[in-house]
Amino acid sequence: MKIKIYHILFIALFAISIFSCKKDNYKPPTLTLSGKVAYKGEALQFQYNQFGFELYQYGFGRVGAIGQIFAPDGTFSALLFAGDYKLTIPNATVPFKWNQTVPGIPDSIAINLTASKTMDIEVIPFYMIRTPQITASAGKVNATFKAEKIITDATGKGIEKVALFINKTQFVSSGNNESVQTAELDGAAITDPNNITLSLSVPALVPTQTYIFARVGIKIKDLGGSWIYSPVQKLTF
Repeated sequence: MKIKIYHILFIALFAISIFSCKKDNYKPPTLTLSGKVAYKGEALQFQYNQFGFELYQYGFGRVGAIGQIFAPDGTFSALLFAGDYKLTIPNATVPFKWNQTVPGIPDSIAINLTASKTMDIEVIPFYMIRTPQITASAGKVNATFKAEKIITDATGKGIEKVALFINKTQFVSSGNNESVQTAELDGAAITDPNNITLSLSVPALVPTQTYIFARVGIKIKDLGGSWIYSPVQKLTF
């Protein structure tokens, strides 16, 4: 009897091992979906790990979202299997408008992926930062820029505040606790959105380095911690 039991257990374990090998031998995804979230072809600039989109693929049993995050420069890249996908940006406090089928219901983009694909996800931002000029001189960082209001109808938003950020690394934003210094100006104090000026002193850097990274940002009213930024710049002293 013991021999029969051992024999049955051996067969069961062998079958499980074969099944596991087959599962492990599935080919990994090989196609890349990449691009940027943009307004009229211009990439939007975000905080690291802040906003993203969702992909849904049908035909593989239970449907679940494949979450992807936009990089700080607005780009994205996802490694996927061939197939039909639906791309959507879920309702969130993002600094732009995404198409909706009806009020409050986010729209989607159908994607048929048969080969690697590059595409832009076009949105309408509430604001764009125009002509940012950021310089470093004599221990100070100075910035000037224009805050262009893109959505001007009743659904538009005001500016809560603007800011100049500097950091020792390229992860420069309001959500980075390692930011070296920040200069802020309340939206109500902006007298000319076409000529916003901010400046701050560079503190002692430990360990010492001869460069910093900087960018300016606009925090939009009624959108939580939602900011839109200029591209990150490296400034050498």
